[in-house]
Amino acid sequence: MADHGPESVLRFERVVVTFDENPVLRDISFNMRRGETRIILGAAGSGKTVLLKTALGLIRPDSGRVWVFEEDSSDFSEHQWMKLRRRMGMLFQESALFDSLTIEENVAYPLLNQGAPPPPGEVRSRVEEILTFVELEHTLEKFPSELSGGMRRRVGIARAIVTDPPLILYDSPTAGLDPITANTIMELVAKERDTKSATTAIVTHRFQDGELMAKFSYNPGSGKLEPVLRNGTDPVNTVFMVLKEGELVFEGTQAELEQSRDPYVSKFVKH
Repeated sequence: MADHGPESVLRFERVVVTFDENPVLRDISFNMRRGETRIILGAAGSGKTVLLKTALGLIRPDSGRVWVFEEDSSDFSEHQWMKLRRRMGMLFQESALFDSLTIEENVAYPLLNQGAPPPPGEVRSRVEEILTFVELEHTLEKFPSELSGGMRRRVGIARAIVTDPPLILYDSPTAGLDPITANTIMELVAKERDTKSATTAIVTHRFQDGELMAKFSYNPGSGKLEPVLRNGTDPVNTVFMVLKEGELVFEGTQAELEQSRDPYVSKFVKH
């Protein structure tokens, strides 16, 4: 039977990744569709970051196939991957900003390194626009070392979304942040998802991050996040995944995650 659901944005088919003959991803399969939010949970060393880097083509599978925007990227050259990555945004762990570049230069980097960069005036305008989006328009001339950890994370988000990519990957966006700052970061992630209809994958250790993405959406009218759950439905289409030692041991809704009797899976739920 033909599949008439939303188009696939990221699909893993029995993906295996090994480091020094040690399996890091074990036979991983999932299909992430346009408009979905994926929350990827798991203990340290369970393969979460490796999964994102494999999705980006930074790590090549030892076996299996990776489809991005319905293209089989498994045998792509680096040149082909660079073209594909222009449609993907990535927030790396700890933001991974360039210390020697100003905030303006950091955020402009993806714009200047895509196929045909826009004119300089348009670059500056877009950087100012996206820094205003993350409420850091006053930091253009500053360097990363002059900003707090939470502000650097917001700059990292600005750099990840400056090209308006349809797929955005966030690696531990709230790691090491206090709860209030972490909530601010997740509000920005939700704001980008809901204003640009971005398909979003988030690696996190905080169940609260997934809960916010599943239960709230950004209302442009009020400029705030508002509850979206009604009668048990999930209009923002959030799927939770749990990795254990490189295996995908859970995939489902928040309600299914909360009902899981698996002791490993249930420890990622805040009761």
